[in-house]
Amino acid sequence: MFEAVEGMLAEHAEIETRLGEPETHADARLAKQLNQRYAALSSIIGAWRDWQGLGDDLGAARELAGEDAAFAEEADALVPRLHEAEERLRRLLVPREEADDKDAILELKSGEGGEESALFAGDLLRMYTRYAEARGWKVEILDAAESDLGGYKSVTVAVKAKSTPEPGTAPYALLKFEGGVHRVQRVPVTESQGRVHTSAAGVLVFPEAEQLDVQIDDNDLRIDVYRSSGPGGQSVNTTDSAVRITHLPTGIVASCQNEKSQLQNREQAMRILRARILAAAQEKADAEAGEARRSQVRTVDRSERIRTYNYPENRISDHRTGYKAYNLDQVLDGDLQPVLDSCIEADLATRLEALEQ
Repeated sequence: MFEAVEGMLAEHAEIETRLGEPETHADARLAKQLNQRYAALSSIIGAWRDWQGLGDDLGAARELAGEDAAFAEEADALVPRLHEAEERLRRLLVPREEADDKDAILELKSGEGGEESALFAGDLLRMYTRYAEARGWKVEILDAAESDLGGYKSVTVAVKAKSTPEPGTAPYALLKFEGGVHRVQRVPVTESQGRVHTSAAGVLVFPEAEQLDVQIDDNDLRIDVYRSSGPGGQSVNTTDSAVRITHLPTGIVASCQNEKSQLQNREQAMRILRARILAAAQEKADAEAGEARRSQVRTVDRSERIRTYNYPENRISDHRTGYKAYNLDQVLDGDLQPVLDSCIEADLATRLEALEQ
């Protein structure tokens, strides 16, 4: 498995040379791709060199251990460090999804529970926004339909990294595990009896697709315009600014009414449409590749109940990994990483097992 690193050295050197050439940066998309690949290779090669260096040090310490007891102690101390370096390298060499270096688009929709579900969708949006802010990401609302009490019937946001992230730390690589049904147990603000109710909100996560990632023929699009609806505003219900775009070959639909102008809404709807088309194509490819390519954590079935948020007990539970903690208030305030780490570890274990079969 580790022999593959030697073949990466030449590619790493070549990319380094290309990144130093002015013409490379004339193409922003190419420069971004090369930077992402360079960062991934740098991490792997750095871990490989650490592993090699520790192996050499351990070999030398064992050779000298017979002459000096201090070298025997050094050898004993090097063994766990070598194992840690080996495990880190193995993890970096596990193939990842091509989309893992992309930004993310999240769609949150209210479900069972009416107004309470819409309020919970708003709580989830706040959680993701706080988490993104802590990581230095930017959150942009693309489209939103608010409920009467200030929640969201549906809301679509783009989550973008501000620079080239380290491998496995881009928005989609982390947030892809959020796709599914999120269940909440709490006393609704609309409940006068003080009884705990259960409701749910759904989350869809797509990698944000660039124009070159998805080729869309304008002749394959049906574009409808209509009047916006929702909470008041000068442009609401006065102009046909809302846009609905249908991709005829796939039947995939995206709409946006959040912006004041029809042109802005069309641009936002196209971003959502490209992301949905890319995600649908990836799911089809995964299905054709068979079960071995599918993660046991990130199911293709977006209707799966993945997590429960229990307010009375301040408990959060992830039903895919068995993760459970009693710091729900902190998680909802953006401390989501430990929950995601449980998903990442389970996903990684599945991929490693597939490699070793």
